[in-house]
Amino acid sequence: MPENPSTDATTERRRVLAASAIGTTIEWYDFFIYSTSAALVFSKQFFSAFDPATALLLSMASLGVTFVVRPFGSAVTGHFGDRIGRKKMLVLTLGVMGAATVGVGLLPPYQQIGVWAPILLVLLRCLQGFSAGGEWAGAALMAVEHAPAEKRAWYGSAAQIGVPIGLMLANAMFLIMTKSTSNEQFMRWGWRVPFLLSIGLVALGFYIRNRVSESPVFAEMKATRREARAPLAELWAKHKRPVVLAAGTFLGNNMVGYIFLSFLLSYSTNTLGLPRDAMLGVVIAGSLCWLVTILVSGRMADRTGARTLFIAGYVAMMLWSIPFMLMVDSRNLPVIVVATLVLTATLGFTYGAQAALFAGLFPTGVRYSGASMAYAFGAILGGGFAPLLASYLVAKTGSGLAVGAYMVVATAVSVAASVAIRESDMVGLAHGAGRGERG
Repeated sequence: MPENPSTDATTERRRVLAASAIGTTIEWYDFFIYSTSAALVFSKQFFSAFDPATALLLSMASLGVTFVVRPFGSAVTGHFGDRIGRKKMLVLTLGVMGAATVGVGLLPPYQQIGVWAPILLVLLRCLQGFSAGGEWAGAALMAVEHAPAEKRAWYGSAAQIGVPIGLMLANAMFLIMTKSTSNEQFMRWGWRVPFLLSIGLVALGFYIRNRVSESPVFAEMKATRREARAPLAELWAKHKRPVVLAAGTFLGNNMVGYIFLSFLLSYSTNTLGLPRDAMLGVVIAGSLCWLVTILVSGRMADRTGARTLFIAGYVAMMLWSIPFMLMVDSRNLPVIVVATLVLTATLGFTYGAQAALFAGLFPTGVRYSGASMAYAFGAILGGGFAPLLASYLVAKTGSGLAVGAYMVVATAVSVAASVAIRESDMVGLAHGAGRGERG
């Protein structure tokens, strides 16, 4: 019996969705166990030569180092992703992230190797930054470029859900370890377990990603020899405006995202004195809400357009920022849960359709480079040093209110960038990115 092409295409699309979702989940699990450890452990493990306040600031600063490296990772993976294919870069970034994560889990503390401990920690964090710089764009574009025209935002959301799922897994692992070990055991070896378990997850990711085919859009471009010889040069010569706009639409989401996933845990446990396991539970609940709203917004964007959702989501985020910090400062756990759920809902509506929006802003030949660079710059300007700056603001003012004001400024920038996107900016796979785009 002859094979059914329609069935084969559906099966392949399901594989791509699984590869995008599972691959980004593993990448961001690796990325977030570092963020959680920076909030809970690293100040004592790798920066113990300093007083506690300075050690915590240095630990949070090590989070920001990765964002300096991201553009380099974006440039390298974007160039080769546009030249030789999306799939190869997805396998590369997964391997780099996995190796760096296991390395952190095996790294001796300051008491054993002295100054080499923080130096090696930062170097391994830089490798994570290189990987993160190219991971998202590859996974997002594989999903969107395999999608039917009327479902591009929905397919693109598969890459987006890796962030909250990875965050939930990371915090669940830390919650399990804190519950199953004493505080002394956790600080001595328990925190390393989530890093070392990454070996199995990366092996699973390699297996899944190697089973999918290359993006049909990219394959068609290669067949007709229309690829750009120097994608980055062409990007900056002809597509600077969409890079700036796309980075601006991501700035607020990334900044507020890092307040939620890293600063909230550090601030609530170290400054407000709330129980660590309770706050890990709050982060897990917020991640679940984030996941659900990403999927909802991906569905909605194929009908209403990403730009509309971005504007509405960012306005809500901006209005909620100060109430969120005031509710966290209450030290009342049920109040903090409500504050976090509302905040993560706004994150979902400003993230779910991002893949479709970015794909629409760039033509195929420079799409990987454009999406990667915009994502990297938005991350640097938004989340790069957000936990460090937030910690500094609290240290200077003694209140979370200044952090709320900081969030308002960042989200206002993203509102402006979202409003500034015009129909004429949508030159690529634009369905679902706005109204009346060219598909």
